[in-house]
Amino acid sequence: MSPAPDASQRDAAHQLDVTRRMREVEESILSRAPEHDLEPSLDRIRAVMELLGDPQRTFPVIHVTGTNGKTSTARVIESVLRELGLNTGRFTSPHLHSMLERIAVGGRPVDAERFLAAYDEVIPFVEMVDARSIVDGGPPMTYFEVLVAVAYAAFADLPVDVAVVEVGMGGSWDATNVVDAPVSVVTPIDLDHRHFLGDTVEEIAGEKAGIIKADAITVVGLQPAEEAAEVLVDRANDVGARIVFEGNEFGVTERDVAVGGQQISVRGLAADYPDLFLPLHGTHQAQNAAVAVVAVEAFLGGGGQPLDIDVLRTGLAAVQSPGRLEIVRRSPTVLVDAAHNPAGARVLARAVTESFTFSRLVGVVAVMKDKDAAEILEALEPVLDEVVVTRTTSPRAMSPRRLGEIAVDVFGEHRVTVVDDLPDALDQAAGLADAGGGVSGGVLATGSVVTAAEVRMLLGTTDV
Repeated sequence: MSPAPDASQRDAAHQLDVTRRMREVEESILSRAPEHDLEPSLDRIRAVMELLGDPQRTFPVIHVTGTNGKTSTARVIESVLRELGLNTGRFTSPHLHSMLERIAVGGRPVDAERFLAAYDEVIPFVEMVDARSIVDGGPPMTYFEVLVAVAYAAFADLPVDVAVVEVGMGGSWDATNVVDAPVSVVTPIDLDHRHFLGDTVEEIAGEKAGIIKADAITVVGLQPAEEAAEVLVDRANDVGARIVFEGNEFGVTERDVAVGGQQISVRGLAADYPDLFLPLHGTHQAQNAAVAVVAVEAFLGGGGQPLDIDVLRTGLAAVQSPGRLEIVRRSPTVLVDAAHNPAGARVLARAVTESFTFSRLVGVVAVMKDKDAAEILEALEPVLDEVVVTRTTSPRAMSPRRLGEIAVDVFGEHRVTVVDDLPDALDQAAGLADAGGGVSGGVLATGSVVTAAEVRMLLGTTDV
């Protein structure tokens, strides 16, 4: 007769079951239409939420939209809220390594068991809505819509004190927009996802303005286009929301590069906050932090309640934003950044110049075929001595041959190397960075979130 399994064996068996089930659920979710292939509508997610009893209305939300900087801003907001003693939820996208990253509790990705419990609660209603939609001639719910439903169910079940929620795309019809957030945040708006959001900044701003709700406070980062600000003001006036702008009511008053990040001072709505250390690089991250600070002020007291300076300093010092101008290796230094559109690439180029001094910097660039590769490369060209173009494992990736043709037009043939596979491209770039004979050569891997994620994994970095 075999002995009964001991506690450690039972735990191991249970964990194996959870891992197996999580893999099955991930495959099921991934079999749905991806987040870049959708039919704009809130009907499906609203129907699921109603069947669940509207769990998204059981906790307050700080809702974040914009073109770039959303994830970093959401992470800063959440870190400060957590330091204030609140139990936080955070929903961001896309993920770097695991879909569990998208749903965070207390600053860490939700564990598989909690994810599965929320999924099991949600999926019967998802299937009901799928069936109804198909009968009506519509599509089943997308990958992203299901994850939003799981996130809101998980946050309600805990429950969280507040959730910081990043939109997936746009705002008005984004699946996250079934909340009435008392605070909305708009980071800089630029051209991206034109096939869904529009061909002009005004059209895109109109979609993103959809998260601004009646009687709420909207915190707006510096806008590169005045037209975007005008659209946001019009929306706020239409629904009766208060709106405050970086550069007018609040902003960064001082900024100095520091080891491991930067030292900043912020003028908020309720107080000035001097000498804050932010472990993120670039002017854009200082601006994201200012927006985040004011979003927390607005959430706590409509902008009239100053934050405790020591709590704020601790909260900012604890911020992490993986894949955003992140050092993942030394000798040579390898930086990864998730910049995936021209605006992001321009910001990245400025931040590299401000924060790092390399004797030679070589780019590893892989982009998606639906992005403006020429403009991305043009933005990066002034800061790169050479570029190695390649592709990620994503089926959406642009071919290295095509990307190489575009790169030659921008950099000239002598500065471009085409390598079919990302691991080989990374090795070649490291060799080129060292070729100058100096000790301060570097590699910058960018072009998409997938590029940043795959380079992180190749170099053994998976913490988020």
